[in-house]
Amino acid sequence: MELLITKHARDMMTERGIEEEQIKLAIQRGSKVKQSDGYLAIYTYLTIAYKILEDGRYKIKTVMVND
Repeated sequence: MELLITKHARDMMTERGIEEEQIKLAIQRGSKVKQSDGYLAIYTYLTIAYKILEDGRYKIKTVMVND
């Protein structure tokens, strides 16, 4: 799985101590919610906003920690 991580998402990952492997797990194993322009993957304490690009990569828009 190839990720394309936006600057905003990368900043949130750094701020919240989240690694790429955790994002991949959330996308693979988490619950998916369809959004107007992509999906939310909810897994354990993470929510990942992403979009599947035409070339098959996953564009990570933001990363959130659930309360």
